[in-house]
Amino acid sequence: MSVTAERKKELMAQFATVKGDTGSPEVQVAILSERIKNLTEHFKGHKKDNHSRRGLLALVSQRRSLLDYLKRKDEARYQTLIEKLELRR
Repeated sequence: MSVTAERKKELMAQFATVKGDTGSPEVQVAILSERIKNLTEHFKGHKKDNHSRRGLLALVSQRRSLLDYLKRKDEARYQTLIEKLELRR
């Protein structure tokens, strides 16, 4: 369910603002989105796993907070990120 180290490196390379960037909101949101996607797939086969569902809700909330922060700080970066990740909002 977690993101593998190599997939995390790919996401960092794709969404990093500068080389070696691991903490920018773009990278954090991309990694959270990957974890959310993995958990969503997990729930297709494990409908009654409510403990993991609680974790999923926490991840979604954290991603929403980061996206709100990015939108407040730089609207253009926010728009670019949601287009790349194909998020609805």
